[in-house]
Amino acid sequence: MRQFFVVCILLCTTLFPAIAQEAATLVADRVLLQGETRLIAEGNVEVFQDGQRLKAERVIYDQTTETLTIEGPITLIDGNRTIIMADSAELDQGFRNGILTGARIVFEEKLQLAANQITRVDGRYTQMYKVVATSCQVCGQDDAPLWQIRARNVIHDETERQIYFEDATVLVLDVPVFYLPRLRLPDPSVERTRGFLPPEYRSTTQLGFGIKVPYFIPIGDHKDITLTPYLSPSTRTLQGRYRQAFRNGDLIMNGAVTDDDLRPGEFRGYLFAEGQFDLPRDFKLIFDIETTSDDAYLLDYGFSSRDRLDSELALTRTVRDENFYAGITQFQSLREDEGNSTLPPLLSDISYTRRLTPSSFGGILDLTTEVHSHYRYSDEDVVGRDVTSASARAHWNRSWTFGPGVVGRTDVAMFADYYIIGDDQANFEDEMVTRLTPYLAAELRWPLAQTTHNGVRHVVEPVAQIVWTDDDTEDVPNEDSTRAELDEGNLYSLSRFPGTDAYERGMRTTFGGTYTRYDPANWSIALTLARSYRTEDLGQFTDASGLSGSASDWLAVAQFAIGDNLTFTNRTILDDDLGLGKNETRLDWISEQLNVGTSYIWLDEEIAEDRPDSISEWNVDAGFLINRNWSGTTDWRYDFVADRAARAALGLTYENECVAVGLSLSRRFTSSDSVRPTTDFDLTVALTGFSTGGSSKRSKARSCR
Repeated sequence: MRQFFVVCILLCTTLFPAIAQEAATLVADRVLLQGETRLIAEGNVEVFQDGQRLKAERVIYDQTTETLTIEGPITLIDGNRTIIMADSAELDQGFRNGILTGARIVFEEKLQLAANQITRVDGRYTQMYKVVATSCQVCGQDDAPLWQIRARNVIHDETERQIYFEDATVLVLDVPVFYLPRLRLPDPSVERTRGFLPPEYRSTTQLGFGIKVPYFIPIGDHKDITLTPYLSPSTRTLQGRYRQAFRNGDLIMNGAVTDDDLRPGEFRGYLFAEGQFDLPRDFKLIFDIETTSDDAYLLDYGFSSRDRLDSELALTRTVRDENFYAGITQFQSLREDEGNSTLPPLLSDISYTRRLTPSSFGGILDLTTEVHSHYRYSDEDVVGRDVTSASARAHWNRSWTFGPGVVGRTDVAMFADYYIIGDDQANFEDEMVTRLTPYLAAELRWPLAQTTHNGVRHVVEPVAQIVWTDDDTEDVPNEDSTRAELDEGNLYSLSRFPGTDAYERGMRTTFGGTYTRYDPANWSIALTLARSYRTEDLGQFTDASGLSGSASDWLAVAQFAIGDNLTFTNRTILDDDLGLGKNETRLDWISEQLNVGTSYIWLDEEIAEDRPDSISEWNVDAGFLINRNWSGTTDWRYDFVADRAARAALGLTYENECVAVGLSLSRRFTSSDSVRPTTDFDLTVALTGFSTGGSSKRSKARSCR
């Protein structure tokens, strides 16, 4: 029967040209025509017109006045973003002008505004009187939302997507907090608009209690500025962030300037900037600027915990079988025991690598050319040493499988280096040094696998390797290979040094093996044991590296995993008496409720590595979900040698559909001449539901009981 009236109304619109002109569709249970100018629709009435949808119990259309008299409950859906509900209304035929009483507006299913009366003007402005606004869940008439804004008048500009409040009072749990005669907020559909962001309250033992109030300024569609004044009894600081997106890249700049009581009369500030741009032929231009006024500034204000800053300008290109890099890097040390004039502070590098697969003799051939230079500002002999080097390296390898599944591999390499050395006559009278380093290596692996009747899979892989290079070498400055150690990554490398200033010399053999057990119950365990032997100890390595002597220390690694949740790794360097040289233990747990990573590291003292005391530290980094609204983080580092914590931090976050509160407390215990121990307390409160407050988390909304 309802379908009959649908057809009837569509035909009857020919009697009302105004409705037909607007292409309106009317659906109702009952329809009555009164005379030639009046149409009455009753029962589950729905009107569709120009992307809008109206639901009501009774609609009266008067062609003479071209108005709609509507009886509720009424629901007017304006596109996909706005819903208006009211008790009654009088609107024109396009819903562009009119009055709604006992009305409520919902924006983006987030922000709700309830008013005694709503007036629609030109389809653009919605005027509201005696308004209550909130994005919190309201379960009943007597239920007070967490926060609300009460205002005498509110205007919503649909074109500008702004909401203007007059005589506004902000209430928290029905208690007035502050009054604003004028207030402008973006509606939830706005992604970027000028205005204040959620404030942050910060208290530190050095700066006292202060407040940060960010102000966001969009500049077109592709760039913006955020200015953040930070005010406390001990500081006047202005932070700034500039962002710009280009067609072929992006740019981000962060910085601050400060006048404080910690260093009266001194300029304090910092600048971090980074950008990346795509160039023709797959080239990329990358730059990174990091600088600060003094060693303690970044830590005093919590901007960064880094103790070395690097600024870089580079041109890169990485494609299949090719890699190119050309860059200049400047370092700024914030460490108490380092000087920027002797760091060295300025480095430049150019490198090109090409990978070939020769068809005549197979395998893989890597060709690399590299030019490196580093410069120290000091002209003092030895400590002001400057070095420029040029290198050419060729490395060929090929693998075979033969016999009962044995995998063999052969490596042949030749490294040629040329050094120019300045400001170091005490150690290098000859300022130009040429060095050739050949390598020959052979390796055998025999992976053995067995699967038992209950589905358990065992894999055993013994490995034997022999490497040869000459014993003699020209002495060159060692700047990039002063810290060498034995681990799984370099166990079967041609050289166990991390850089190119030093190459491992002489003939050696390495024996190792790995056992892995895969269980059908979704857990696995792996054990690795390896050791190297030399024909002669050339004294290239420190005792703490695990590689010194004619026989290296034992490398023992144990790994245990349960699915994707638990991962445990222990890496140990043991001597013949089973004494520990180094030990690292790492445990990670990942689940929906808890993500935690904890590690313990122990390093023996080593004067040759500038480590006069042993290192024994325990670290914990965790994030946990208490319930769907509460979450937390913790960060802990304890120094067992000093018998005190080095850092401790705890953070709590509460978030629901209308508010996000962040609370953090941290303590740094370390100190130096420029940095003192400090405690920081931060509090951030954001009212969600507006553009500046972030999107409302409906999945975290409280439920009504």
